[in-house]
Amino acid sequence: MTVHPSHPSYPSYPSRPARRRPADALSAVLVPVAACGVALAALTAWVTAGQAGSPPRIEVAPGRVFLPYGDTTETAAFFSLLNSGGADDRLVRVTSTATGGEPALSRHRMNGSGAAYREGVDAVTVPAGGGVLMSPAGVDVTLRAERGWRVGDTVPFTLHFEHSGPVSTTAVVIRPADGAP
Repeated sequence: MTVHPSHPSYPSYPSRPARRRPADALSAVLVPVAACGVALAALTAWVTAGQAGSPPRIEVAPGRVFLPYGDTTETAAFFSLLNSGGADDRLVRVTSTATGGEPALSRHRMNGSGAAYREGVDAVTVPAGGGVLMSPAGVDVTLRAERGWRVGDTVPFTLHFEHSGPVSTTAVVIRPADGAP
């Protein structure tokens, strides 16, 4: 006699879960691992590009500006820039209300015959945790002096940074022989 499955005497067995294939188990592990790998790669690129860490913190020491010599009004100013922050910043422009025209960032180079020439610079990078010391042999601010400057006069400047914004400072007029910072 055959017993029907709905009959109370029909034997019941506990149900067993279906067996998973190894490929299913592998894909269940690989998806989260791949997602973590992509996230880690994106964070690494973000840090490498300088986008992580604290923002730049720029400090500008009062500078020096050379007293023009003879009939020329072109001269140069020099500043010390310090970045105590965790990201680079760039000095992109310099302005002054006490100069003829807008000051320009420049770099002095030597040509093959030993003569110096001025080359315009679009921006000056101030590295995170570092600084830039402007000098006659490197980066400076070229400007036209107002007539009547004397040694000891102070000239107002505003240095404009890409991320930190404008920083106001002054520069003391000195003779070129007295040096720059």
